[in-house]
Amino acid sequence: MINARVTVTLKNGVLDPQGKAIEGALGALGFEGIGQIRQGKVFDLQIETADKAKAEAEVKAMCEKLLANTVIENYTISLA
Repeated sequence: MINARVTVTLKNGVLDPQGKAIEGALGALGFEGIGQIRQGKVFDLQIETADKAKAEAEVKAMCEKLLANTVIENYTISLA
């Protein structure tokens, strides 16, 4: 079994209203010196195979088809 983590973030240049809201809220709570905040999402998956190359290919296909909107989002995959 292989554990995979997919991290999806908005591409640079894409507006991130949730990140802006978090940035404003942190300022209102007294946190200073916070730069640009970008919000994202994380998916943890268990792939039932011992073949890392196969697992990575499957997870990449999942990202391309469902987990990430590749027009506006980037993703990274890490396997363990």
